[in-house]
Amino acid sequence: MSHTVLVLLEVGGVLFLLALMARLAGRLSISPIPLYLAAGLAFGEGGLLPLDVSEEFVETGADIGVILLLLMLGLEYSGRELTDNLRRATPIGLADMALNFTPGFVAGLLLDLGAIPSLFLGGVTYISSSGVVAKVLADLGWTGNRETPVVLSVLVFEDLAMAVILPVLGAIALGGTIVGAAVSVAVALGAVALTLFLSVRHGERVSAAAFSDSDEVNLLTILGVALLVAGLAEAIHVSAAVGAFLVGIGISGPAAHRAETLLMPLRDLFAAVFFVFFGLSTDPSVLPAVALPVVLLAVVTILTKGVVAWYGGRRAGIGTRGRWRAATLLAARGEFSIIIAGLGVTAGGSSRLSAVAAGYVLVTATVGPVLARVVDRWSHAPSLRVRLPFAR
Repeated sequence: MSHTVLVLLEVGGVLFLLALMARLAGRLSISPIPLYLAAGLAFGEGGLLPLDVSEEFVETGADIGVILLLLMLGLEYSGRELTDNLRRATPIGLADMALNFTPGFVAGLLLDLGAIPSLFLGGVTYISSSGVVAKVLADLGWTGNRETPVVLSVLVFEDLAMAVILPVLGAIALGGTIVGAAVSVAVALGAVALTLFLSVRHGERVSAAAFSDSDEVNLLTILGVALLVAGLAEAIHVSAAVGAFLVGIGISGPAAHRAETLLMPLRDLFAAVFFVFFGLSTDPSVLPAVALPVVLLAVVTILTKGVVAWYGGRRAGIGTRGRWRAATLLAARGEFSIIIAGLGVTAGGSSRLSAVAAGYVLVTATVGPVLARVVDRWSHAPSLRVRLPFAR
């Protein structure tokens, strides 16, 4: 049987299984994300039916899925709203870094991983998954909620922090110099600042010039630009997610609404592929040995993210129910955490670092959407009176 035939059969089988998973999730009234992750585990290394010939195709689809998720999220907000949110979010972002980097770093030292691998584990626990957040927002219809800009501000602050952290960690992993890392950081921050400036000042003009009366032209234009900018962002050590998000906020007015309609089916398809690929990259056989520290670390950092959400929501005047929703949105870790863990292994971390990071991300990426669904039901109940212990 030819390679092309095998790829078509594997990809077709995966997509059909995802359709069944989505239908089951709809029947159970839950987010399909945990089921997509379970499918990835089944098809990954050590799973029931490993994919041998189509993994590269699935990996590319997963990258496109993250880009589309963040592009669609950016379409919801203007550049002016983003910059205003960033100014207000600096205290929250710094609190987020302190509260969520520290548990991972301390856990790495307690697990005797070593000082440098522990530094990488701190990065794993610090940053929430923009991909999971975007999917949950779309699934539950929370995009227009008052707490959503607070969550997005935290995510953007984290992504911009990654523009600093990733080059530094990359230099450590590759044995680079401090000067080289500093140059990478300067280039990354300059590119982000320039892109944000242009999107704020000229977003409406660009939107009017780029969009036409043809949906075909519009789809090809926005998708092509988003992929190009994401690729250029990665090339200068800025997250592709940040690049796609900035493209989204650069499109405003009627053009943004048309773009959302055109891109929504593609987003749903490739987002599902992204979560499957994450499951594919996790070997289920390594998880039992690190189960206890993974669960404890997940519990601690879900709570610390909750503190961040509660603090940010209070500063923004968000009510109790909105703060609960924000807390569940920030709970999941994902794509950035896996990247940081990979750098940690390159820097000399043991397989235990990889196992802890994989198990941790799997737990939080599964529990976060489930908690969001539970809170969504509670938030619609008129008798809700639950309050966090640190609430007023």
